Parts: sequence; structure tokens; C-alpha cells
Amino acid sequence: MAANSSPSSIDSAFYKAADDFFREHAGLALTYDDVTLATLYSEILPRETNLETELHERLRLRIPVISADMDTVTEAPMAIAMALNGGLGLIHCNLPEREQLSQVSRVKNNIHGLIQEPIKVSADQTIGDVLTLVEERGFAFRTFPVVDENDTLLGLLPGHTVRPRYASTKVAAAMTPRAQVQTITEKELGKNPIAKADQFFNEHIGIHKLLVVDDDDRLRGLFTISDIERIMQERHSQLKPARDDQFRLLCGAAVTATRNSTGELDRDRILTHIGDLVERGVDVVAVSTAHGFSKGVGDTVKLIREHFPDLPIIAGNVTSGEGVSYLSKCGANIIKVGQGPGSICTTRVVAGVGIPQLTALYVCAKAAEQEGVRILADGGITKSGDIVKALTLAHGVICGGLLAGCPEAPGQLLEINGKVYKQYRGMGSLAAMQAGSAARYGHSSKDSVRKVAAEGVEALKEVNPPLDVVLTQLAGGIQSGMGYLGAPNLVALREKARYIQVSPAGQRESAPHDIVEVKTGN
Repeated sequence: MAANSSPSSIDSAFYKAADDFFREHAGLALTYDDVTLATLYSEILPRETNLETELHERLRLRIPVISADMDTVTEAPMAIAMALNGGLGLIHCNLPEREQLSQVSRVKNNIHGLIQEPIKVSADQTIGDVLTLVEERGFAFRTFPVVDENDTLLGLLPGHTVRPRYASTKVAAAMTPRAQVQTITEKELGKNPIAKADQFFNEHIGIHKLLVVDDDDRLRGLFTISDIERIMQERHSQLKPARDDQFRLLCGAAVTATRNSTGELDRDRILTHIGDLVERGVDVVAVSTAHGFSKGVGDTVKLIREHFPDLPIIAGNVTSGEGVSYLSKCGANIIKVGQGPGSICTTRVVAGVGIPQLTALYVCAKAAEQEGVRILADGGITKSGDIVKALTLAHGVICGGLLAGCPEAPGQLLEINGKVYKQYRGMGSLAAMQAGSAARYGHSSKDSVRKVAAEGVEALKEVNPPLDVVLTQLAGGIQSGMGYLGAPNLVALREKARYIQVSPAGQRESAPHDIVEVKTGN
């Protein structure tokens, strides 16, 4: 079993202010809206703050935000977008194992700026066929690679030839032949394909397309100068991609404590699937269940740690110091904290258990300091201010509802009274358990989920702007909070935080009040 980092490598000493505050409120469980953070002297402007967090020596994020491993939140498009903005996506496990592997591959093989599956045409088509394709699919471009049935590159159909007056002309007659088309091989791209493509366009003024081929001259992708220029501009923006040491986007995947027909841990299946995930390049696995302080989760973590000693493992969920210590000793590096705080979770109502999130984070942070592990605040985040408060105790946050309305989330779209919504459901809802998540809640996949008590609901989220807009706003809010506390980074934020309990009147005062609001923030 791989040893976790020493406590001194996490924080030199736990924050006395947190000890004093929570001991003073012993017996009273608090959540985010119950407290505010005291303003402190600052020489730090928000734009000068650093949001990077290290969850493991092999897992460093540019922003401390992770998208939840829920089937209406994180699949490949969300995970790609999260990593491109500096965070991490945990691809849910409520789908066939083969499909989850495919989703991980899509993230790890994504090269921002490289169109990996460009629209292709064949030499025996006519320009009229291509015009029909453009019209049917609404393409904003008219330049297409020309390939044969094996995807071998034959040429490039330039946009100026795709005109109605050439409708009867064969593509073969209108295309630029292969010998005159600029290409680059996958090997030549190396570990920094964006820089290589940018260098090419700088050296070949007037060329706007660069085709990528393999050693057998089969088409493997397409760079455009407009995409490369946009990416180079993004590198000077606040949010930068989170990548591994091979320049691939970071990606996580959730797994469960799978059991065989006899009710025992299905060791072979678990190890085979984890091995396949590692082969695909997964950066972290999350053993995700509602009750992480349990034998099944512990045994699964031990099994993975024994056979994959260097793989970062997230485990949870727990709400006690004992739970953190247990999972840490089993081999987990990162512990998820939270039972029942999510907007679509009903665990506390149905089961009568769970601790309000801020108090849960405090007791878990104390244990995490002793064990040398990190913790993630999972659930209950509704605004950037909640993230600031969570980060005074945790090393990152997991968001579900805040991201479920983004176009990158996999939920179905619904239009109601002129407004567009996306499906969002708890993994403990009946529909999610029917789809495969029953094991997360201690039920066999053979059980009729209609006979068990659901611990989540199905809901709708009004459609959000794209994820990069949402994350930019959240990051800006976190930076504002750090500026008010004079914290240049997240370590300083945890050291400086001072808590004050807020009365119901104070909670009301904290939000817009006594007005007729005519415009809300985006």
C-alpha cells in the first residue's frame, strides 16, 4: 500500500481559528449560509491570486473545481471542457464499462485545436454533392480533405471551388492534389502539437489549413489557423488547461464496489476494468458510494491500491474523521466529504443521517491533516461564495447542480413555457438506480429498485451558458474572496480564514433585499 504524504506536506498546522470556532459551536452543525468569513487586511488584488491546487503529486489542477461523477453531469464533453478550463471531470460509472473506457479515451486523446474527425469528401463526388452536404449540415466552411475508402489522403478541396456554378464538376478535378497539400505527421507534432501548428502557420503565411496524417498517409486530423490563434490567446487568459506530463488533458473516472453472483467483491472484474482505465491514461479513479465508511468501499480501495500502487484514488463519501482515517489507511489519497447536501439528494430526509456540510468538512479536515490526505467538498455548492468557504477547509470542491445546466452536460433538453431546461437527477433517484447506480446506495443490481427507498430526486435545471463562462464567473468569485482575506493562494486562504456565525436576519441581509430586481447577474 502506497504511503500518503506526511501531514506536514499538507499544512504545517491546522488553523487555530477553525478549532476555536467549531469548538465554540460544538453540538451545532453548520453549513455554508450559517457562516461568513471575516474581512482581513489585504495587499492582494483578486487578479493576483493563484487558484492552483495539488490533490496528489500527479494531480495538479489550475482551478479547484471538479465536475461530479453523475450521469446528468459528466461524460466526455464535460470532462474535456473542465480540463480545458483547468479543472477535472469525473466520468460517471452509470454506463457500460466499455462505454466508460471510450469516454476516457475521448478526453485523453483530445488535442485542443485539432479537429480529429474533419468532414471528408471523396474524389468521385460532385461539387453539387458537397454543396448539398454544406446546406444540410449548416457548415460555415467549404474546405474539405479528400480521401479514399481507407482514409488515405488524396488532396484538398478548396473553398473557392465549392460554388453552384461548378455543381457538375467532379471533386477529383477541382481538388488540390496531394503533392501540393501541406501536411504534418502525428510523430512530428510531438508533445506540444499546438506550438508546432502555431510555428507552421507563422512560417507559411497565407495557408489556413494544416492536415495531420499518420505514417501511411491516412488522415488523422486538421488544424485551422483561426483555432490556433484563439488557443494562443487563451494561453494568456485566466483559466488554463489541466494536463498530464504528456500534454494530455486530465481525466478521472468513477468505479463501484462491484460484486459477483455470490455477493463477494468481484476482484477480477474490478482489476480488469481499472487496468483498462489506466491503459487509456486515466489520471485518477473515484470509488464513489453514498456511504464510504463501509467495508465494501474499503476493500475496493485496498484492492486497487495493492495492484496499482501509483494510481491516485478518490474515495468517499464520508462525514466523520473516523471515515477519513479508515479510507486513508485503506489506501485512498483524496477523500470526498458530504452526505445529503446536494440539491437533488434526499439522504438526510430518507435515512435521517448526515451532517451539514461546513461542520462535516471541519471534522474531516482535522483527520485529513493527521493522515496526510486531501479532502474534497462534495455537494451543497450553490454559488462562488460557498466555494470560498469550502476551500478554507478543503483542497477542492465537486459541483453537480451548478454545472448540470451547461450545454456540455449530458442531460436531455426540455422546453417548458418558452424556457429551455436540462434533465438533472440524483444518483440515488429511482431512474438513476434503474440505470445502474443502485450499488452506490447498498442495493444489489438484481433488486427491484421500486422496492427500495430512493435517496435522490429527478429535477430540471434551466440551461446555463457554456461551461467556460460559468467557470470564469466562479473563479472570479473565488478570487474576490481571497482578495478580501489577503490570501495570494489557497494555502494562505486556509491559514487566514476567520469564521463568524450569521443569524437568520444576517443571512437575509447578505443577499439583495427590499428591492424590485430588474436584472439578474449572468
